Amino acid sequence: MTFLDATSTASASERVSLAEPRDFLALLKPRVMSLVVLTAITGLVIAPGHLHPTLAFIAILSIAMGAGASGALNMWYDADIDRLMTRTAQRPVAAGRIAPETALGFGVGLSCLSVMMLGLATNWFAATLLAFTIFFYAVIYTMGLKRRTPQNIVIGGAAGAFPPMIGWAAVTGGVAVESIVLFLIIFLWTPPHFWALALFKLKDYGSAGVPMLPNVAGERATRIQIFVYSLILVPVAVAPWLLGFAGPVYGIAAIVLGANFLRHAYATLKMADGDPRMVPAKKLFAFSIFYLFGLFAILLVEGLVDGMVTTGGL
Repeated sequence: MTFLDATSTASASERVSLAEPRDFLALLKPRVMSLVVLTAITGLVIAPGHLHPTLAFIAILSIAMGAGASGALNMWYDADIDRLMTRTAQRPVAAGRIAPETALGFGVGLSCLSVMMLGLATNWFAATLLAFTIFFYAVIYTMGLKRRTPQNIVIGGAAGAFPPMIGWAAVTGGVAVESIVLFLIIFLWTPPHFWALALFKLKDYGSAGVPMLPNVAGERATRIQIFVYSLILVPVAVAPWLLGFAGPVYGIAAIVLGANFLRHAYATLKMADGDPRMVPAKKLFAFSIFYLFGLFAILLVEGLVDGMVTTGGL
């Protein structure tokens, strides 16, 4: 008969990883990655110049890997507060399915590989921009800003705004007014998007001690700032059409989508303090995702069609 005491059982469980492939996929934050890929492809497609399709694929794969690496490093560092919030408690590191050191090694390895691949496939300016984006998200935002200031999302949001600039740089080797406008659209979109979430997840962030704006400045101040950022965002999102690097379809869509964004932001502004359901904030959060995907999807389609016309494909 074999006896297995409690100590040996605990030791065995510590040695055996509970992680499944889907846990490593979750470590990459695939939903965030999908937005990164869309915006990076858009920047790459509408940039002047040409990149061989194979190199373009490697470039987008590298940017996606860099985004995944950032997600893994974020989950490694934030595991202690992730397990205190209902929205993030089941993340693989917070739930104990992936060991912190595994997530750290995975994130660092993926970061190095993605930067090297992008540099070798395209140019080292784009690779440096990707490396800076990973550093910005993992170190400046996650380690430096997130737990210290209610402006964490405003400043940290820059990390999510860089992908279209990296896509553009992969083709041109630099930045331009057009790529900066794409950056600004995502940068200005980030605060209303995340502050809407923070309004109806206020208790979650409070439990974890994360100083999101509603916890620090109150709901009313947050709703006002959401509306102000929305007023700035909407005309900036129309700028690609006004500056001539997007077509009329994009222009009309940006105006219609922008009007709806402002409608949701205004409804959130008028929401009462302590509203138990926070329906307007939830609707704004959901619509903001559709809004950004819609803008960049139309820009991408217009860029592809324009490229086909230019090369005689249509």
